[in-house]
Amino acid sequence: MYTDTDRCVRAVQSKDARFDGWFFTAVLTTRIYCRPSCPAVPPKVANMRFYPSAAACQQAGFRACKRCRPDTSPGSPEWDHRADLVARAMRLIRDGAVDREGVPGLASRLGYSTRQIERQLLAELGAGPLALARAQRAQTARLLIETSDLRMADVAFAAGFSSVRTFNETVREVFALTPGELRARAERGRRSILTPGVLSLRLPFRAPLNPDNLFGHLAATAVPGVEEWRDGAYRRTLRLPYGHGVVSLAPRPDHIACRLSLTDLRDLTIAISRCRRMLDLDADPVAVDELLSADAVLAPLVAKAPGRRVPRTVDAAEFAVRAVLGQQVSTAAARTHAGRLVRAHGEAVEDPDPSGGLTHLFPSAQALAALDPEALALPRSRRTTLTTLVAALAEGRLTLGPDTDWQSARAELAALPGFGPWTVEAIAMRALGDPDAFLPTDLGLRRAAAGLGLPGTPAALTARAAAWRPWRAYAVQYLWATDDHPINRLPAEGTPR
Repeated sequence: MYTDTDRCVRAVQSKDARFDGWFFTAVLTTRIYCRPSCPAVPPKVANMRFYPSAAACQQAGFRACKRCRPDTSPGSPEWDHRADLVARAMRLIRDGAVDREGVPGLASRLGYSTRQIERQLLAELGAGPLALARAQRAQTARLLIETSDLRMADVAFAAGFSSVRTFNETVREVFALTPGELRARAERGRRSILTPGVLSLRLPFRAPLNPDNLFGHLAATAVPGVEEWRDGAYRRTLRLPYGHGVVSLAPRPDHIACRLSLTDLRDLTIAISRCRRMLDLDADPVAVDELLSADAVLAPLVAKAPGRRVPRTVDAAEFAVRAVLGQQVSTAAARTHAGRLVRAHGEAVEDPDPSGGLTHLFPSAQALAALDPEALALPRSRRTTLTTLVAALAEGRLTLGPDTDWQSARAELAALPGFGPWTVEAIAMRALGDPDAFLPTDLGLRRAAAGLGLPGTPAALTARAAAWRPWRAYAVQYLWATDDHPINRLPAEGTPR
């Protein structure tokens, strides 16, 4: 979009928050870059330049605006609904791959040379993988500076910087303030006392956001010991590269309140990325709802509760296991099966909240590879399905993650015994994040379709849903919401689950 100057100018002059994260505005006279919705008086058109990423702005010598804080914009929705190389690379960079594995590791995971990765990212984003990772490190550093009382040296290494000197130089260059000045500004505006060991963050999103099916689904399917709904927030444990964490996420009118407790602060960036991905916070609800509203059947559903998101997951492999456990059983039965698996094979952790009920990490594929199939209270055919999946994940023959090619993963999953269209598409939708995943064989979807006069057979319903592409996963959310099921509503206040 940043190449459409007229459209960008109109967005800036109208302070349209829908375009935050789509592009950034750099001002030649002040050498500052802003988000489109910046509250400052818009600059003259002749002084505006538009860039596709904060990294490109920083690389061109512009610093972040202190008023609109463009580094805290929602991410571009491009990287969640596209499946090409650039989108897969951006999902990996957001997941911290460059910080952990370097550019060669990024290229290896994508199956391309470092030169090809550099060229394509530069062409589309105006910055290479190192610059994009650097911008992300700067944002992480700012979060730690403003939301914790850590020593600056600890902040530097937790954010991924190789030295305190590089950290200081980057913060000054990007924000035109020293780390100490950033913390002093934050302390002047801080209203609450910091809780030791807990980071309190605000996760932005593009409005509208309907929390009912998003948090309702996560709460209704919560695995005991791993997830819970408590005090108006969804809480869960996180398995992370350097340790583990516990996150609490609560919906607010203009943001998601996030409280993170981590055993290793180097996991902050990836924890935020995974939470944003789970809640689908980088989606473009206006584009989704506009297309779905063109359908006479879906239009009233969208008008009644716009901004539905697709509830996803923080761990694709975990969800794949849970999808198998949920085959042909109720939501309650699936939770029971998963809970037993967690108690038997999950890693015990301590809940930082004394009143909380989180006790375990969901077991890794490696831990599950050693389980005895006969100990599973499942039909024999489903035991085979589960053990085959776990073995493929543990041995690396099947990889599921932000860099996964959606169509290739579908083919690999479908080749496993017991993986039918429902399981494959459920994993594609909630674990891999394909916004066009569709479940025509799902019982709840077919029941909703029948009630709305849509075709009843999977083939006919799929043909009818062609008009909803590329947002069929969102159409599924609107159709599911017609049913009076716990996944479609927030739990009653004060009800632990």
